[in-house]
Amino acid sequence: MGNTYDVIIIGAGPAGLSAGLYTSRARLSTLLLEQKTPGGQVMNVERVENYPGLANVTGTELGSSMLKQAREYGAKLAMAEATGVAVAPEQIAVRTSAGDYRCSALIIASGAHPKKLNVPGEEEFANKGVFYCATCDGAHFANKVVAVAGGGDSAITEALNLCRIVSEVVIIEIMPALTATSVLQDRAHANPKIEVLCGVKIEAILGDERVKSLQLLDTETQQRGTLDIDGILVHVGRMPSTDYLKGVVPHDKNGFILVNDWMETEVPGIFAAGDVRHNSAMQIVSACGDGAVAAISVCKKLRAG
Repeated sequence: MGNTYDVIIIGAGPAGLSAGLYTSRARLSTLLLEQKTPGGQVMNVERVENYPGLANVTGTELGSSMLKQAREYGAKLAMAEATGVAVAPEQIAVRTSAGDYRCSALIIASGAHPKKLNVPGEEEFANKGVFYCATCDGAHFANKVVAVAGGGDSAITEALNLCRIVSEVVIIEIMPALTATSVLQDRAHANPKIEVLCGVKIEAILGDERVKSLQLLDTETQQRGTLDIDGILVHVGRMPSTDYLKGVVPHDKNGFILVNDWMETEVPGIFAAGDVRHNSAMQIVSACGDGAVAAISVCKKLRAG
């Protein structure tokens, strides 16, 4: 077989692993490509409380279990970064940091990465107080004051996780109100360690060798001020990880891949699933569903061919 497979799946997060489970169970030779951590970003989640049937499981446990199950049915894993895709009439070629692979069907499940604030100081203080993952870097801020930029589900979840480590969390949301689900908002407002600032824009991140403060703008009064902090967790949305796909498949204005209800792109043989696709719910359970649908579509396509 060499470097040729029935199916290649770019990304070994929940969407990719779900797809890999289905295709390998269908006896299709399957290769999962992952450049970072097998299991995906769920491996950084301290507790998963909304995955049906598992009331309280760590992200590491869930991601590792998904990977183990897919591999038990024959899915192969290669640690490599996808750098390009070329479509030919009979096969699809995937260029990676570890060499080229070929397949009859390609499922793109490369996910999305945190969007940046793009304000002065963000790049300068990266890893010097500016961070993007509470589970990965929160321990560096024990008993310190940390700001969380963002008011959605992910941001509030990360803020609540930080409360176990830091002395105070200040949630800063540019919108007039938090956008997270009511349950998470209630938990945040009830936590004595959390202060919520809505209608506030972060204009700059200030410091010397490390982050020291934020320059803030009240969007209603237009008054400016500063907030002393020791670090800032940025959680203001996601951007699709699709740089390697330029000109290959259609996408929306934000770069998310356009698919139909069966996770098919307009390019025959190429499918997309999970956070990388247009209108994704950005949830673990929906990513798994996407992966299953994409895999079923692949099975139908290859059997029909």
